Amino acid sequence: MDFQQTVRGAMGGFEQLVSRIPGYSGYKEKETRREADKLLREYLATQLDAERRRLADIQRQMLDGGGLTLLDDVERAVTKVQKLADMIRTATYGYAGLFDAVKVKEGQLDALYQFDNQMLDMVDSVRAAVDALGAAQDSGGDVAAAIKNVIAASEEANARWRDREHAITGAV
Repeated sequence: MDFQQTVRGAMGGFEQLVSRIPGYSGYKEKETRREADKLLREYLATQLDAERRRLADIQRQMLDGGGLTLLDDVERAVTKVQKLADMIRTATYGYAGLFDAVKVKEGQLDALYQFDNQMLDMVDSVRAAVDALGAAQDSGGDVAAAIKNVIAASEEANARWRDREHAITGAV
């Protein structure tokens, strides 16, 4: 899924016309990258919100089924997924305005977008772990191990996301 192409495709006739003005196209490209990054991060956060809701449903099912011993572990997983979604949703745009103290160049914006795009794999890992937890609960499998896998996938994604800040500050 290429959010940069989505943003470019949404350009109107006027924007396409003025993009031919010297200086404007570079500015517009930065805006396009910024908007694509924002769309991608919102998509990632929305996907994680869905996984958090699934975990909460599993938690309720466990409670209804008398599985009280693992509720704290599931709550840890819910919290980690929620934290990641919140960090992604509220992350720095990766673009500095005209008067901001920190400037981010076009190449850095591309690198930041690629970093955010790689987070799709991390979200898929969290989703797969939640899928495995649901399957373990339904089949009477090793729920405790499945919960640990959700927590591990969430922690790995959280650590990877924290690396994003280093990508921004190290690249500027």
